[in-house]
Amino acid sequence: MERERVFAMSFARIYPHYVAKAVRKGQQASDVDLVIRWLTGYSQDELERVIAGGVTLEQFFADAPAYNPNASLITGVICGIRVEEIDDPLMQKIRYMDKLVDEVGRGKKMTSILRT
Repeated sequence: MERERVFAMSFARIYPHYVAKAVRKGQQASDVDLVIRWLTGYSQDELERVIAGGVTLEQFFADAPAYNPNASLITGVICGIRVEEIDDPLMQKIRYMDKLVDEVGRGKKMTSILRT
């Protein structure tokens, strides 16, 4: 039941929280956009359309133009769960995004965040 609730949540609903977290910790909103674009392959214009369109998280990832194959290099703990051990592919993608935004907020180097 909880799983369906998260997947049905609008990306536009969580995006401002991502930006607020980064800005509150002294980082730029553009860095949040950069990591989301890196993960999903959306262009900035496409990302802005998704935000304005009220797309669900499930649809956001289903429509991602070019999900980054290096996403599997994202490791660590978010919300007490190791992201590399999450079984549900969609939940793992959501947690990867959470982890990237968390790393932006902590001021980690962008080259490290983008696994380059």
